[in-house]
Amino acid sequence: MRKQSRLVRYTRLAAACMLLAAGAGAAAQDHADHAKMAMDAPTPGAIARTVKWSDPAAWPSGKVPAAGEAVTIPRGTEVVLDVSPPALRSVTVQGKLTFADTRDLSLATDWIYLPGGALQIGTEARPFAHKATITLTDTVPGEDINTMGDRGIMLINGTLELHGNRSHSWTKLAATAEKGARQIEVLDASEWQAGDEIVLASTDFNPRQAERRTITAVNGNTLSFAQPLDYMHFGEVTYGVDERGEVGLLTRNIKVEASGDAEQSYFGGHIMAMPGSTVHAEGIELNRMGQHLHLARYPMHFHLVGAGAGMYIRNAAIHDSYNRCVTVHGTHDVEVENNVAYNTVGHCFFMEDGIEHGNRFVHNLAIQTKCHPTLDCVPTNLAANGEKPALAADRAAYAKASFHGGNTLLPSDNTAASFWITNPDNTYIDNVAAGSDQVGFWLSIPQHPNGAFLGTEVSARTWPRRTPLREFRGNTAHSNFDGFLIDRHIDEDNTFGLASLPLIPLKDPTDLESEVMETHFVDLTAYKNRNGGLWGRGDMYVYSNMKLADNAIGMTQAAGDIGSLPFSSRLVNSLVVGESDNIGNPTTPEEIAIGRSLPKTKIPDFPIRGYEYYDYRDDVVNTTFVNFRDNDLRKTGALSFLLYTSAGLSTGSTISGAKFVNAKPVYFPKYDKRFDNDNRGGDEYRTLSIHDVDGSVTGIPDSQIVLADGENDSVVIDDTCEMHPSWNAAVCTGDVGRLNLSDARGEFPAAVDLESRTARFALIASIGPNAPDTPLVKAQRAALFSRRPPQAPIALVRGGREFKVNGDQSTVRAGSEIEVKTERPKVTLSLAEMDAGSWVMFQLPGFTEAASGKEQASMEALRKANETSYYRDGDDLWVKLVAAPPVRPVIRPTDLQASITVSREGLGG
Repeated sequence: MRKQSRLVRYTRLAAACMLLAAGAGAAAQDHADHAKMAMDAPTPGAIARTVKWSDPAAWPSGKVPAAGEAVTIPRGTEVVLDVSPPALRSVTVQGKLTFADTRDLSLATDWIYLPGGALQIGTEARPFAHKATITLTDTVPGEDINTMGDRGIMLINGTLELHGNRSHSWTKLAATAEKGARQIEVLDASEWQAGDEIVLASTDFNPRQAERRTITAVNGNTLSFAQPLDYMHFGEVTYGVDERGEVGLLTRNIKVEASGDAEQSYFGGHIMAMPGSTVHAEGIELNRMGQHLHLARYPMHFHLVGAGAGMYIRNAAIHDSYNRCVTVHGTHDVEVENNVAYNTVGHCFFMEDGIEHGNRFVHNLAIQTKCHPTLDCVPTNLAANGEKPALAADRAAYAKASFHGGNTLLPSDNTAASFWITNPDNTYIDNVAAGSDQVGFWLSIPQHPNGAFLGTEVSARTWPRRTPLREFRGNTAHSNFDGFLIDRHIDEDNTFGLASLPLIPLKDPTDLESEVMETHFVDLTAYKNRNGGLWGRGDMYVYSNMKLADNAIGMTQAAGDIGSLPFSSRLVNSLVVGESDNIGNPTTPEEIAIGRSLPKTKIPDFPIRGYEYYDYRDDVVNTTFVNFRDNDLRKTGALSFLLYTSAGLSTGSTISGAKFVNAKPVYFPKYDKRFDNDNRGGDEYRTLSIHDVDGSVTGIPDSQIVLADGENDSVVIDDTCEMHPSWNAAVCTGDVGRLNLSDARGEFPAAVDLESRTARFALIASIGPNAPDTPLVKAQRAALFSRRPPQAPIALVRGGREFKVNGDQSTVRAGSEIEVKTERPKVTLSLAEMDAGSWVMFQLPGFTEAASGKEQASMEALRKANETSYYRDGDDLWVKLVAAPPVRPVIRPTDLQASITVSREGLGG
């Protein structure tokens, strides 16, 4: 019987690791309690003798280990496994265990523990040529091997060398594989052979259309299998977008797996490398690994190793995992390359606490990432109202079920991501997220490293959310709910809000007021995502050479610093396709009727759109839009807005160099609660305006595209505008800006402090559920929510036509004369986002007093005035607002260039 005291005698934990573990918080991530870990594991020692497992003389008992024995290989001894022993109780390696490359071998045991020892199967120079299978059993449940759990390969100061002979992990289809096919053609089938298991990724909206098959024959690049395909898998570059489905190889000659009982318990095996350890793993298969709802028990886990330069996992297949795929925790400079993951639970390629840096994730493929082994996700996302579950109507109950329902390891796992990224100072190149139940790539960045690092000095000195992005290029996300997500950054307890303080790389991350650096996302592809191809929040983001296709929404960008920087995002030299030749696998009546699958089957008439403008300044440059055409089922448009945002849209957002191929350029959907993605029923979206710089959208250079849906038409519109009924838009010329009709600045009350980034970020933070309890946050929250009671409505009359005003905001055009109709006793009129010297005149019946401005003696004098002025004309007050020069190069809606408060007789200013 194994004695715990015998094990702990040979283990040691570095002092630095103990320091970090001691700082872990109760709600931390992967921070299994190592406080009781024994600390006397020796470093690897020299091998004094080498013996064969099959030699009785090699063992102190004079007998080869029998079934159920607990085996120990002492320090200084190398045992060469030359036979397949009976199932063992355990294996402790203080010396070295090497698999002989002379025959197929198998080793079954509850666990393998390497306190300063080494396990080697093959070498990097000479990969293992036969089959080696390690099966992790669980004959004695509930063990805790020196705080590292059970049913695993566990290292402290140990060495793991696993070198299989397969390097070709995945390829793509060379042609479309039709439903019912028993053969597929791929780009490269080298190394693959009959008997291998493969998986075809979904190329439709449904990630569960991934299919596993066993190869029966290989002929060049043609693979045959016995069971016909249940779904079509697309295999073409369509309209310039590569939608060729991925095919992953699941078979390797070195396999580490849990025994079959794990399929019912979801308690699989795990590999855990602790401080002082070295891992080189390539060409291996990890099957039935990961322990569901158990922290720190993952298929491959680099745990608080620190410096990891030279370590890697590559060319591996990780499938049917019950808890993640590859976890990098408190470890730096590890290489995770050319791996395939399939049918896994929770965040798959998992960057843990936000301290990790210098790691390289290159050419990895994740297929079918799930939130739970059997249950549906309870995601926190910006789904349209019409596709939300009934529970979502009670937000508090829904949030509790999502974050604290007990069915996922961490709260964020209910919105599972194939690539979960908590520090931008890492490299992601040519990876594919091919079918997550929720998110493909999710940059969810903490303010400071959390989990095991929470409360430590190194955490306080580290600012992941202000750190520049190292490299993010060539990545593809398809068949997810959201493809790329750069928002909803985690708090210390691993919960998050739908909006958060942004990733904002600074020249000096320790100084919030320092210069903001541009962030570049290059060569991204997103297709067949049920919601958005990309959602980002932040500023100075440049997306170049993007390819977006077949998404419900191609791309949306939210501002991070309340419009205080030259731009929020730029989409440059990109391609956006509404519907490609990939028709998917239609199944619903609506899909069958139109002959293609739909992104949102619960609301099949959801209007697909290529690019959504949102708050503050976004630019689209030299981008082509293809195949945005209405049909009998749904409307569409290449350019649109976030449905239906309660944050006012900037009139400074631009488009230039646009091309449209079989595409309706613009569509502004009328309000439909089912389509609402903002979840607040806001109406400030009616201030939208898109600046067509060169006329590439409208044919009219320097024009503005404004809302004209017949119900919420912009007051900018007059007979000089060009109407586009199918767009629900009008095209007007002139200087168009923002009009506020309250004591607010843009969407914010005048009392809110917006003059420094520190103040602005305190304002944004004050909205979240985990806002810091600082005086500035309290003041910002008080100012933000100390709103006045509801006021009487306002209508604007221009050219004899009355226009509704909602949210006390409107677009407005320079040189206009507008009548303001309201029963309010007092009104504040303000202009923003206009050229210096632009003016607008207002007639206010029943108002007599102005609190500021210069009083003019006549209407003629008022019209000639070049500064904000007013004139009393009987029962009317006339006001002329003249825009002052901007206070910064980019004019925010919150930077008021002219303002005046007027009131009725006897009320005073």
